[in-house]
Amino acid sequence: MGSARGFGVDIGGSGIKGCPVDIDGGVLAEERMRVPTPQPSTPDAVADVVAEIVEKFSWTGPVGVTLPCVVKDGEARTAANVDKGWIGTDAQALFAERLGLRRDEVVVLNDADAAGIAEMRSGAGAGHRGLVVVLTFGTGIGSAMFVDGALVPNTEFGHIEVDGKDAETEAAASVKDTLDLSYPEWAPRVSRYVRALERFLWPDLLIAGGGVSKKAHKWIPLLDTRTPVVAAELKNDAGIVGAATAAATSLNG
Repeated sequence: MGSARGFGVDIGGSGIKGCPVDIDGGVLAEERMRVPTPQPSTPDAVADVVAEIVEKFSWTGPVGVTLPCVVKDGEARTAANVDKGWIGTDAQALFAERLGLRRDEVVVLNDADAAGIAEMRSGAGAGHRGLVVVLTFGTGIGSAMFVDGALVPNTEFGHIEVDGKDAETEAAASVKDTLDLSYPEWAPRVSRYVRALERFLWPDLLIAGGGVSKKAHKWIPLLDTRTPVVAAELKNDAGIVGAATAAATSLNG
C-alpha cells in the first residue's frame, strides 16, 4: 500500500514553489518546481503561476496553497510581500476556478501556519503537547501557535511591539542581511523579541524556522530566553508540506 499523497504550493514574495508531497512521511514526493513571483504579484497573475505548477505535475486532486496573508474562510484579509490587491480576494474560489477544482478541494492558509503544521506533524514539534510557537524568520517574522497540537490560526506575533518598534523591523532575518550583522550581533535582537513575546505567552517550546534555520547552530545557542528554542527541521519545504497536509486533512475530515 502506497503512502498518501497531496499537493502543496507555497507562495512567497520572490518565488512560488510546489510539488506532490508524501503526506505520511512529511517530505516532498518529487523535485519541486519554482517560478519567480510575478511582479506585480496580483491575484490573477499569481493564480496563473499556481495553475502552471499544478499542471506541470499533471495533478488532479486536492491542492493546498499558502499565502503571506491572514486568511479567513478562504479570503485574504492582509497582504505581506505580495500585491495589496489580495486584500479582500476570495483566494479559495480564485484558485479552485483556475485549477478546475471544487471549492472544497482547495485549502488556502497563512504561510507560517502551513510551515507550523508541517513541523508539528513531521518535524521539530512532532509529539510535543502544551503551547508550541513556530516563528519563521525571513523578510518579516511569521508565526504559528499550537495548543496540544491544534493550530490557533492567523497569529501575527511578528508585529508585536519591541522597544517601541514593530518586531520584524528589528529582528527579521532581512534586518540581519540589510545591516550586515553577524550572528552574534543579530542574536540579541532575536532574544529581545522573544522575551517581549514571553511577556504575553508561556510557550513550552519555540521552533525557529525560515532560511536562517539552516545555520541554527550559529545563533540559537546565543539566545537568552525563558523558553527552549529548537531549529525547524523541514527548512524551506515546510510550507509545501504543510499546505498539502492541510488540504488532504480537510477533504478527509
